[in-house]
Amino acid sequence: METTALPFRLTDDERRHFNEQGYLIVEDALNREQVARLTALTDTVHEKKLAAGFDPHTALFYPNFIPDAPEFADLVDYEKILPKVWGILGWNIYLYHAHLIVTPPSGKPRDNKTFGWHQDSGRVNQEMESHPRPRLSLKVAYFLSDTSEEGRGNFWIIPGSHLDDTLTLPENREGQPAGAIPVKVKPGTAVFFDRRLWHTASPNWSEITRKILFYGYGYRWIRTKDDMTVQDLWPHSDPIRKQLLGYGTNCNGFYSPTDDDVPLRVWLREHSPDEAR
Repeated sequence: METTALPFRLTDDERRHFNEQGYLIVEDALNREQVARLTALTDTVHEKKLAAGFDPHTALFYPNFIPDAPEFADLVDYEKILPKVWGILGWNIYLYHAHLIVTPPSGKPRDNKTFGWHQDSGRVNQEMESHPRPRLSLKVAYFLSDTSEEGRGNFWIIPGSHLDDTLTLPENREGQPAGAIPVKVKPGTAVFFDRRLWHTASPNWSEITRKILFYGYGYRWIRTKDDMTVQDLWPHSDPIRKQLLGYGTNCNGFYSPTDDDVPLRVWLREHSPDEAR
């Protein structure tokens, strides 16, 4: 981690917006060259799946993609984004989940069916006893394709709904819940969202294939949500990236971390002491 990351720390306005609305949009997080390279790598993943018999008309949900290319790993501790992640969650964090999504054109006419609204984390939402439910984690979605118009398989959200434990769906499953909006962004945009935010994918009624990379950050005592076979990257990673890829000195270090467990905190003590508490 270089000190060039410090100007990208979470601002007071960003913190307020995330806390109140449950999401944050960062435009131009990736430059044109990064988008082109990540798109090419995503296309390679998709093409390999198609060659293996994957249905070309079905959306590809591909977890554990980080080991597939160095450029994917470089986003784990990306200096324009990680400072905002630690600004929200703190320093005892790691990448607990990641998935690549490619959504081809559906080839179907538009309809008005209710989308698949949900909060992330599965059983957590039934088994935690607090209200509202605890934040625990967030995701950063890097948009590689243009979803600046509705109908392109947009990510939909209900701003502010991260503080609601339940969601009322329309009767007869026609239309979307009150307050729902499509997230309309251009390539290179990063969208942060609280895991509790009610959200959904939507059908791709356009002729543009939707491509997004999702990076899920949570506390180090949370189990991984996919196989996360990233251990082979540890020897080639600097200490902070190694932390973010799940390294720990022992099991207790995930609950009561030492400096060797959380080099991010060590770095923050020197460069941003208020965030190292």
